[in-house]
Amino acid sequence: MAEREAEREEALLTRVRAMEQAVGEMGTTLDETSTCRELAAFAARHLNATTTVDLLTEPGAPPRRAAHAGPPEPSGHTGRTVAEATAPATAAEPGGGRPIVGSGAEVAGDRLVVGSGAEAAGGRPAAGSGAEVAGDRLAAGSGAEPDGGTEAVPRATAPGGPTGRGASAAPAGPTAPGNAAEGATTPAGGPRHPADPFAPGPGGPTGRVPVLAGDLAAPGDPTARRLSLPLSVHDEEPLGTVTLTRTGGTPFSGDEVALARHAARLAARHLGHARRLAAAEDAALHLQRALVAEPGRPHPNLEIAGGYLPAGPRALVGGDWFETVRLHFGRSLLVVGDVMGHGLDAAVDMNAYRTALREVAATDLPPHRVLRHLDSVVAEDGARRPATVLLVRVDPARGTATFASAGHLPPVVFGADGSAELVDLPVGPPLGTGVGGYEPTTRPLRPGDTLLLFTDGLVERRGEDIDDSLARLAALRLPRDSGPDRVVDEVLRRLGAHGAEDDVAVLAARIRARAPQ
Repeated sequence: MAEREAEREEALLTRVRAMEQAVGEMGTTLDETSTCRELAAFAARHLNATTTVDLLTEPGAPPRRAAHAGPPEPSGHTGRTVAEATAPATAAEPGGGRPIVGSGAEVAGDRLVVGSGAEAAGGRPAAGSGAEVAGDRLAAGSGAEPDGGTEAVPRATAPGGPTGRGASAAPAGPTAPGNAAEGATTPAGGPRHPADPFAPGPGGPTGRVPVLAGDLAAPGDPTARRLSLPLSVHDEEPLGTVTLTRTGGTPFSGDEVALARHAARLAARHLGHARRLAAAEDAALHLQRALVAEPGRPHPNLEIAGGYLPAGPRALVGGDWFETVRLHFGRSLLVVGDVMGHGLDAAVDMNAYRTALREVAATDLPPHRVLRHLDSVVAEDGARRPATVLLVRVDPARGTATFASAGHLPPVVFGADGSAELVDLPVGPPLGTGVGGYEPTTRPLRPGDTLLLFTDGLVERRGEDIDDSLARLAALRLPRDSGPDRVVDEVLRRLGAHGAEDDVAVLAARIRARAPQ
């Protein structure tokens, strides 16, 4: 008796240590594919089972295979983890069959088909030879209740036959992580058709994902055991499934089932965080694109092209923007700016700068006086973030451009021959300091010249001096007579802006050639 107690205590300590390791090994990044791979690797190593993770991506769509890991090799090396697949999950069991979901059954399309290894009369899945789940323990298939007095759910019975030694689910309720194929209910308590574990009951989950748990015999291999658990936390909507298959070994014990369930719940929590972050990033990115996609309209005597690239496919938005303002006498004001920081706060401040600038620019003040006015307004509002801004007033009739900079990088002019030249101009402090000190610079724009304004994400690279970065831009040679659209495309491509570490906003302008009279 004492030996059994000691063994039980050691088993519990092993289970607790494994749970602690799960906390440290899963959810190391806010990326759902990485979390699935970590879950598969953890389960394969600690439970000595081939593990696959399938994710639900869209309502009504089949699950997607996200990760797969094999058990440790005899030498102690862990199995390989297969990279994420984009196709719907149709993972094959060892030997080429389809995955088993419960009681010797397998999935074909959206329905449950009786497996070849254990069939029952009437087309229902036959009970396996394993154990049943009750709470966090796995009860023996003999009908005994698990330790602690928790009552086990009756096992599945084939028509006309005795009670089988099959897998049943935990008692129905909001905390039940899975259900068996026969007489199961959804986590919310609704009935489930015994032959379709995917079908939700009234008030149950809408995702078509198996929510079964049990130690099940795989068809064609009576020594194989399969355990399938939902990726969900308590009564939340399942995000997918994790399936463990063990061949030629002992059935899954109660401690192993509890550990697998703990790992699945932990991974589900991290997956939920990752998806909420992705949704927030997507909303922020759409906000930024909406803001930069609608600049003001310059005079028709200017050709304009602009572009905005976020830093990475899932990066938070920054405060980069470009703008054009139509002035009197055929002139236009070109603007490019960068609010310090990232995220929705920076985007909101950026929009506030744009609105204030349009109001001030409408008074037709020179560019340096526009910056002075903006600086004083922003300095009085301590909630606004500082911003760098470059203004250029283009006068097509005179063929000139007047510049004023508030801490911004200088623009570049591409000549008709494709050569580039940085514009040398005095740089004042960023807006929001209240210091002022902005000065104008005027230079001619020759026929065929294309002016390019940009934010620092276009040229800056980690570990590189900014002068070297600007020199790389000035060394570009573009095709002759490149217009604004061609200039934007070529510069973004040649400087690798699509892989930049910061947001990139560019604005190109060229005086439109007049048709001969």
